[in-house]
Amino acid sequence: MPTLDDLLAAAVSGLKGSERPGQVSMAKAVAHAVDTGEHLLVQAGTGTGKSLAYLVPAVQHAIDAGKPAVVATATLALQAQIVDRDMPRVADSLEPLLGRRPTYAIVKGRRNYLCAHKLEGGFPDDEEGLFGVGDVDQQAGRLGKEVVRLREWADETESGDRDELVPGVSERAWRQVSVSAHECLGSKCPMVAECFVERSREAAKGVDVIVTNHSFMAIDAFEGRQMLPEHDVLVIDEAHELVDRVTATITDEVTPAMVRNAAKRAGRQADSSELVDDAGTFLESVLDEIPEGRLSGIPDNLGLALARLRDTTRQVQTELKPPPGQEVDGARQIARAAIDELNDNASRVLEQRELDVVWVSKDPRRGSVLRVAPMSVAMLVRDKIFEDRTVVLTSATLELGGTFDAVAGTIGLRGEGSPKWTGLDVGSPFDYPQQGIAYVAKQLPPPGRDGAAPETMDEIEALVRAAGGRTLGLFSSMRAARAATDEMRERLKDLNGEIAVLCQGEDQISTLVRQFARDPRTCLFGTLSLWQGVDVPGSSCQLVIIDRIPFPRPDDPLASARSQAIARMGGNGFMAVSATHAALRLAQGAGRLIRRGDDRGVVAFLDSRMMSARYAGFLQRSLPPFWPTSDRALVLNALKRLDETAPPPLDVADPALRGLTGAVKGTAMGDAETSGAVDATDTRPVAVAPPPAPSSRTAVTHGHPWTEQEDEELRDGVELGLNVEELSESLELPADAIAARLEGLGINAGSGATLSFD
Repeated sequence: MPTLDDLLAAAVSGLKGSERPGQVSMAKAVAHAVDTGEHLLVQAGTGTGKSLAYLVPAVQHAIDAGKPAVVATATLALQAQIVDRDMPRVADSLEPLLGRRPTYAIVKGRRNYLCAHKLEGGFPDDEEGLFGVGDVDQQAGRLGKEVVRLREWADETESGDRDELVPGVSERAWRQVSVSAHECLGSKCPMVAECFVERSREAAKGVDVIVTNHSFMAIDAFEGRQMLPEHDVLVIDEAHELVDRVTATITDEVTPAMVRNAAKRAGRQADSSELVDDAGTFLESVLDEIPEGRLSGIPDNLGLALARLRDTTRQVQTELKPPPGQEVDGARQIARAAIDELNDNASRVLEQRELDVVWVSKDPRRGSVLRVAPMSVAMLVRDKIFEDRTVVLTSATLELGGTFDAVAGTIGLRGEGSPKWTGLDVGSPFDYPQQGIAYVAKQLPPPGRDGAAPETMDEIEALVRAAGGRTLGLFSSMRAARAATDEMRERLKDLNGEIAVLCQGEDQISTLVRQFARDPRTCLFGTLSLWQGVDVPGSSCQLVIIDRIPFPRPDDPLASARSQAIARMGGNGFMAVSATHAALRLAQGAGRLIRRGDDRGVVAFLDSRMMSARYAGFLQRSLPPFWPTSDRALVLNALKRLDETAPPPLDVADPALRGLTGAVKGTAMGDAETSGAVDATDTRPVAVAPPPAPSSRTAVTHGHPWTEQEDEELRDGVELGLNVEELSESLELPADAIAARLEGLGINAGSGATLSFD
């Protein structure tokens, strides 16, 4: 086996890069952790090349031990980067030294793939009956067309992976051709041999590196489903997101609508289904009387309603068992999955587990929603994720306030009985004080709840004009982003379109980011997904604007429960929860500026509390070490000089098609057969997907015409845990319009921590 130094040097050379001290230090630390079994937290600043620093020792270990290494990321963008760009180059570079080509694959959840059995009619149609619409009249609206298109695509796709479908389809249509893990018939499915999921997982069994996401990895660890092959090395990239992703994975809810739906699905196969429906009606009457907010205990009437739901669903569970000698069919399995979920969730709330937080929220569309989530996942992560394997956690933002302690505590690496671990900050190759300026506009009025002050809009205009565009604006809400977009478009009219202002929601995020990166005379304003994961190196992004400090909502059930618990133990709940949350988001947002060694620019904070508040020092220490100033004239002059001397923007690639393993189609791995065999001599060019179709109207609800991009924004918001009221505020649309569109898409507004601003 070649040495780690030899392998890393070959990989760096293959990428036409140069040796970076931080990358070398990280790679050696990862290899040492693998050898010793001691867990590792690595803060690796932008430009370190951290993916190469863990992929090379991961490949080395996989080939040496004969077991795969698993890499889990939070975002699809990083998964795509690893599989489309990093691993193909690593494989090319290491093959001559290793004697064979390293292999890799993506593993995703079942709902991400087409279900062959459902396509053949093995499951009942969803309530909307979209197959009927599509079969009877292909012109009967966009939803019907989507289903017909999915059927046609099913005959062409090799992977069945939803991400391969460009442009995509609505969630409502996708559910017609996919099933959840609980709805799947598993090995008893008559089409298991044709199953896209089973084929992809079979293809992944023999590879060296498996790429997945935090949620899938967590479910595999917590529930012991063995969806991932046996492994003893786990790398968690974007580790600053792990706690939120794990919490969302194990957050449950009960709603009257869920009960009615489950009773309806079970109705033809269980005599007691009407009792479940009655229990749902009783639960609804009880929930409607409970005010919104966190519950300090379970009220007697709620406990009675949940007990009735638990007992009736248990009776239906018995009735849904298939007769002796008879296999479970699709309709029965769908009903069992819905009933099982209700029984599990009602039982969990009634258990009143020590760390569970229970709260009621009011949704204009769904009515009263009862939710339960763990206040802390630290011990669960310690016991299930850090057990029996070496875990390497890495991110550009793991040290908050100058220490790893805050992050380590949230994942079970502090306190009695915690496993051994090492924290390492390998720094960044960038000279932040020379490359970037951190500007606090201390002259502005404090941010309020009634939108940006005129002085703030004046500041944004002055900054954008000085920068000549080239601006990424990160705002507190979509309402704030849209207000700034409209105001800047109006104010910049005198430039005759020389500076364009794009806003999140006007097109798909990936399309907007590519447009922003290609045209330096462009600004991109938005929130949510723009705070992290946007990578625009070069001269197209020389100004990042952050409108205010991103504190969690004061009334957020989980954040408030965590703060109160820390205060009871004598700690500072605000600093441990709210300030830590804000520090993490600020570090991620500010990190959008400097992406390469020759990048230059300004991060502008339009919140004077970044200098004046008692917690300002903690927030500042969490940021990259830019050169700090509050001198407005100096900053405007610096932006003008950068604009005048800026080089042309960098080339921007379009998205790629994928093969069975999730690798880029047209490469050896992308064309790998189910056996996992690859042709190491394959040098065919990579196929490139066409750009997404232009935005088109998808529906009209309460007078608002929806586009595909706005539908995507809804999905993003729901995934981040926003409810209907918060989506309404964020998107600046009536709650009724939001609720109606969510219903049309078949999406339930989810639970979890929500993002708002102080």
